Amino acid sequence: MGVYTVKLQGRREVAENTMAFFFDKPAGFEFAAGQSADVTLINPPETDAEGNTRAFSLASAPVEHDLMFATRLRETAFKRVIRSMPLGTEIQIEGPFGSMTLHKKTARPGVILAGGIGITPFRSMLVQATQTNTDHHLILFYSNRRHEDAAFLPELRELAKRHPNFTLVATMTNLEKSKVSWTGETGYINKEMLAKYVKDLTEPVYYTAGPPVLVAGMRKLLVEAGADEDDIRSEDFSGY
Repeated sequence: MGVYTVKLQGRREVAENTMAFFFDKPAGFEFAAGQSADVTLINPPETDAEGNTRAFSLASAPVEHDLMFATRLRETAFKRVIRSMPLGTEIQIEGPFGSMTLHKKTARPGVILAGGIGITPFRSMLVQATQTNTDHHLILFYSNRRHEDAAFLPELRELAKRHPNFTLVATMTNLEKSKVSWTGETGYINKEMLAKYVKDLTEPVYYTAGPPVLVAGMRKLLVEAGADEDDIRSEDFSGY
């Protein structure tokens, strides 16, 4: 763990009102897929009571050249600055932090339950697993209100094609407000949906991330389905 100064290399929209930011990876910065880092703006042109530092999951995989963070955009000083600052602007990152990383015993399947921007640590895990050809059997349940809100969905579909042991189950909960046709799963992640794709709900190691309400709901669902609480790894994403 350390503190590094890095430069903004690029940004792109990855879903409606959601942007990914790319920074150069500093020498000596090593992390495991699923970890996070603190991002601090240096002398920003504006600030507010929420401050100049945010914790972000590393959406990039360790095998990738750049560091990537992704976030929903909202009207805070931090978000306004980071989405408009010129390329080459320096920021500080501190880390990595966190222990929500992929389990080592590949005989046990991994089941991921993600909501919204909670996909970021799992994008890192799945890219890493695909690039390194791990033997993990992985199923991702990815819930969004609409197709337009689903960050990285096209890329996740490509990963599912490339990794023979990765299954993507995307579900939408509010298609009435979508302009895109959808033929996949609909509704919230529940026991019936899990059982449709997971033979034995007590067998996997589970991962979940997203808004606190979603994470609490997923943990409750999994325990009631028979999962051991020690086999559930989770991370809350507050609405900053």
